[in-house]
Amino acid sequence: MSDNEFRTIQSVGRAGLIKEITEETGFRNEAVISGVGDDTAVIQETEQRVSLLSSETMIEGVNFDLTYTPLHYLGYKAVSMAVSDIYAMNGKPTAILVNLGLPNKLSVDMVKEIYRGIYSAGNDFEVQLAGGDLTASHQILTISVSVYGRGEKNQIIYRKGAHQDDALCVTGDLGGAMAGLRILMREKDHWKEHQQNQVQPDLGDYEYVVKRQMVPAARKDFINMINEKHIRLSSMIDITQGLVHELHQIMDASNVGAYIYQAALPIAIETRQVADEMKEDVDKYALYGGEDLEMLFTLPEKEVEKLADHFNDFAVIGKVTETGEGLKMQTPDGDVVFFDDENESADKA
Repeated sequence: MSDNEFRTIQSVGRAGLIKEITEETGFRNEAVISGVGDDTAVIQETEQRVSLLSSETMIEGVNFDLTYTPLHYLGYKAVSMAVSDIYAMNGKPTAILVNLGLPNKLSVDMVKEIYRGIYSAGNDFEVQLAGGDLTASHQILTISVSVYGRGEKNQIIYRKGAHQDDALCVTGDLGGAMAGLRILMREKDHWKEHQQNQVQPDLGDYEYVVKRQMVPAARKDFINMINEKHIRLSSMIDITQGLVHELHQIMDASNVGAYIYQAALPIAIETRQVADEMKEDVDKYALYGGEDLEMLFTLPEKEVEKLADHFNDFAVIGKVTETGEGLKMQTPDGDVVFFDDENESADKA
């Protein structure tokens, strides 16, 4: 291969890379109902039930920084992010496998702290640690969680079910995890500059956003509620890569457009305070910040009131539009911003 033919992964992006590596046709098993392209794989188990499989990998220096990440929080977060994929399909997680790549800088007690977080998450989400693997790593810590779940075949919610005129909704609030990361990065920089007279930083004023970054909670409560109240969503995805990214995933899978309202984006006051302090645009936290683990979903507009009768921790942020409309956002001033599908940049329409 010549230098002119070398393409960087960055040049095609995460979505582009996934598209290219799945273009090849490999072995197909008729039991696999849905593979690459949704939050989990869906595998036929019986006529009525399916198995759900997914995994999550976190790498030191890329997904977390041990300078400010307590190890039990790391274990909890890895499990929470994995089971969130099962919830995003309207399934129930039942078991996990955890693989760790362990560098020599970690002691036995430090590894036990990781597992303390794993077991804590297992208790919260009712999922059992059923095995895994431990291997040596030269310098960095890696943690990979594979999760197994189950669901009723006719109750699985895919990304591809959104229809024109459906309401676009999100649970909770957005951008908190990004705000927490900005605070933690700032404190790390301050620590590096003043190591000689360093004291433990007081993060009490930032507790909400720091927890949103450190220990995000998968929305088990929302999934339990929609099943108990028999509320049928048309599509769903969990927000791990940012709202704009996840919207494009639903749009591409469902072959629809989306129109959202900037003023309707749910943002916590604590997140706004951090953005103000950093002199940054809080809406960018909400639009592009990942790891909130909230659910982005669609449902017929007539069902929104029924949902509101049983659950108040959600917001209607827009509506599904027809094919070819793309992703647009109306600002409070009435301007319309268009988000380019390839690089997710925003331009006025």
